Amino acid sequence: MTRTTAPAEAGGMNDPILHAHSLTKTYGSTHALAGVDVVVGRGESLAIMGASGSGKTTLLHVLAGIVSPDAGTVVFRSAAGVDLDVTAQSESSRSRLRREGFGFVFQQGLLIPELTAVENVALALMVNGVSRREAIPRAAGWLQSLGLAGMEERRIGELSGGQAQRVAIARAQVTGAELVFADEPTGALDSHTSADVMDALLWSTGSQGRTLVLVTHDLQVAARCSRTLSMRDGVIVDAEVAA
Repeated sequence: MTRTTAPAEAGGMNDPILHAHSLTKTYGSTHALAGVDVVVGRGESLAIMGASGSGKTTLLHVLAGIVSPDAGTVVFRSAAGVDLDVTAQSESSRSRLRREGFGFVFQQGLLIPELTAVENVALALMVNGVSRREAIPRAAGWLQSLGLAGMEERRIGELSGGQAQRVAIARAQVTGAELVFADEPTGALDSHTSADVMDALLWSTGSQGRTLVLVTHDLQVAARCSRTLSMRDGVIVDAEVAA
């Protein structure tokens, strides 16, 4: 894929779903974020790359409202056009936003091993007040769409790594989240399984008009996204868009 250099705020300027300005975050003497500006466009897939300690995971966590920055703002614009300053919200408000507005896929999935695949996915709905009777069929539908038909009642330990990540993707999507964050979603997988999981992740977001922001160290994974930001020492040093 040919890629061209673009400003850090390229992509999504006309229809941003996230707009972060002057983000800083310090851990002791380490400047994890040193004045980062990012605009994420609605419907795009954005990869954040960088070496260990570059600040990429901190940036993802701040954008997602998991971690509060020392300074700066993150504004989330809903599909209804309502702007919400994530950084100004209380912890309980941010928790609600993460449950209802955002979806998450982590490297190890963070699935509950005691539950079945369909129960893991349905739980994301049930914590938002959806009844089990309604949640289970909706969860099963997402599992089926991601190639896991017939595996709904398997526990996580009975699934392969790639299958477990598909369960995590279904859990991230089942609530209708407008924005999905993924932290090294293929980091523990072999190259073939990684490609399959990226197929599922990109399809499940793109087919629904949703937005994906992911952290990865894999150039092949990043190349499949519509835009890539590269970080070093807490700042964005390069930005590329797919040609």
